[in-house]
Amino acid sequence: MIYNVIIYLMQLGVAIASFFNEKVRKMWRGEREAFSILKEKVDPNAKYAWFHAASLGEFEQGRPIMEQLRQEHPEYKILLTFFSPSGYEVRKNYAGADIICYLPIDTITNARRFLRLVRPCMAFFIKYEFWYNYLHILKHRNVPTYSVSSIFRQGQIFFRPYGRQYGRVLKCFTKFFVQNEVSKQLLSTIGITNVEVTGDTRFDRVLQIKEAAKQLPIVEAFVKNKNVPDTNYPVFVAGSSWPPDEEIFIPYMAAHPEWKMIIAPHVIGEDHLKQIISLLETSYNKVNRQLKVVRYTKTTPEEAADAQVLIIDCFGLLSSIYHYGDIAYVGGGFGVGIHNVLEAGVWDMPVLFGPNNEKFQEAQGLKASGGGFDFSTPEEFHQLMDRLVADAGYCKACGSKAGAFVKDRSGATGKILSSVSL
Repeated sequence: MIYNVIIYLMQLGVAIASFFNEKVRKMWRGEREAFSILKEKVDPNAKYAWFHAASLGEFEQGRPIMEQLRQEHPEYKILLTFFSPSGYEVRKNYAGADIICYLPIDTITNARRFLRLVRPCMAFFIKYEFWYNYLHILKHRNVPTYSVSSIFRQGQIFFRPYGRQYGRVLKCFTKFFVQNEVSKQLLSTIGITNVEVTGDTRFDRVLQIKEAAKQLPIVEAFVKNKNVPDTNYPVFVAGSSWPPDEEIFIPYMAAHPEWKMIIAPHVIGEDHLKQIISLLETSYNKVNRQLKVVRYTKTTPEEAADAQVLIIDCFGLLSSIYHYGDIAYVGGGFGVGIHNVLEAGVWDMPVLFGPNNEKFQEAQGLKASGGGFDFSTPEEFHQLMDRLVADAGYCKACGSKAGAFVKDRSGATGKILSSVSL
């Protein structure tokens, strides 16, 4: 079958690329070590629920299910696998799973060996994971297998005439828990009816994150208005920003001295941080404003209190930092696609993002709710911001709509587990 030829070529390509790329090298090494990890850690007498996530985003979607399953059914152990280093390297010490490793590439030999070692009682594949050999062997072994928070579009290979053979992989799933009605209808056109529209578990996850938000003394000192007791400055939070984003919002915010700004860039490297600081200095000089910018890891609450800009130069804080904002900007919309808008919207504030958001259902939903806004040019961004900045009541109302959008779409985790054979 052509799929297996492609997989073997992919395996060869990964092996060659591992000599030149650190990220690929980690993946190649991790896949080869996976069987040693399983041999060492798998308890042959335990019942395993296997969760597979390609990367960090899919992990966050699967996490609420893992944690609720663990809480309500402690008789199951959790095996968590990743395809990408960006997921594994960040969550390899996640306490909610009993075993964590890479998923060996989907050859027939690897799939048979993996499943012979683990013998899972059930399997959950998050969102876009459709590994042909693993899924067919799971079906052959009568292992209940679920596709979670999946979403389908007309242009995908499964719905094209040339993709019908590969599309048979979808018949290996016991059930699909899809995000929307369109996905259910598309699957029905190729004869798949074991489908339930449950929504996206990310809504549950961001509500969990909100409840567990960290108190950050440096950020609290930064937003505090020392001149007006018991009040904070209005704060603009830019999360996961890239240079094209920064070139739009930094000049605008420099012209608004009544606001403070927090920037949490997607890439935290010295070159990018220097680029941000240079742009800040240029923008503030143009409007004749003094600038004090501090970096989170190199400042104190006392120093931060007098700054106009706080740069977050570490990972793991953004979801808690949104708590301190009044308007959020989520980056990536001028590149491959926007990042997580729900992490911002859950805090009841309007969310702005760039034009590449058509494939992101949550962004489309935020826009329709009146809590999210996209733009394509600096001029459009200025118009949106001018209204939000000038009218506090309007800004607050938009934020309330964003928060309500997130809350109203929670509950997918409970719906999924109530339909799973445990």
